[in-house]
Amino acid sequence: MTHAVRELARRTRFPVAFGGLFEDGMVSVTSIVGTRTRSIEGLGVRPDRGLGGRAMAELRPRMTSDYGASRHITHDYDEFILGEGLRTLLAVPIIVGGRSRGVLYAGAWKEAPVGGVTTAPAMNVADDVASELRIRDEVDRRVRALAPQGQILSSSDREELRESFAELRSISAEVTDSALRTRLSRLEKTLLTFAGDATPATGPITRPIPTVQLSPRETDVLACVALGGTNAEIASQLGLREGTVKAYLGTAMSKLDASTRHAAVARARRAGILP
Repeated sequence: MTHAVRELARRTRFPVAFGGLFEDGMVSVTSIVGTRTRSIEGLGVRPDRGLGGRAMAELRPRMTSDYGASRHITHDYDEFILGEGLRTLLAVPIIVGGRSRGVLYAGAWKEAPVGGVTTAPAMNVADDVASELRIRDEVDRRVRALAPQGQILSSSDREELRESFAELRSISAEVTDSALRTRLSRLEKTLLTFAGDATPATGPITRPIPTVQLSPRETDVLACVALGGTNAEIASQLGLREGTVKAYLGTAMSKLDASTRHAAVARARRAGILP
């Protein structure tokens, strides 16, 4: 949220930005940048109350260029907003799965125009936060569904684990924020840990393959191959050309010393690269 609020101020060029996530029946503002006073600290916004509450209830951005005189919102939070001296205020809901999970605000002490040029980047920031929340929710859900550590996963659980990993790799490939990519990488390692813990202790002894270093894109492609995707399907999922997918797959197979794509997947799993 701290990063999102800073990005909101940078992209919209509004001097003040703040926001928070929905929890225990309200949004508690946890991140604030650019204020002159401490009036906004401690602000908690309930759905359908104030400008932010209306944005959350309607699932769309709401704004006013004269907050104090606006007749279209309740004024439950005037103490906070007017205490800072804000006149222009934009509220953008963070929407996940059709419901609001938080709200971001951008404001100014004087009247300022707010149109598509301003709301578009603000919505993009809110979408970035929503994407991270979706990833966190899905990973949490799938990890909770897995067998406890030390137990062998069922075939259906293992398949779901592999789907989760491939989906996470696909999402990571689209993320440009380095901090978010680092967090996604930690989640990927968590899934790999579950896969490793789930390996049966009995069975035929196999010779470990040497340590292999695949590039992120080679790993992305192999993760999709593990789910049975064709080159064309993988290209569509990862936003690559089919020839590029074939090239990544070829180099991965070479590094893994595998003659087929399926053998490459098997060797990648033995090396701990794929679940």
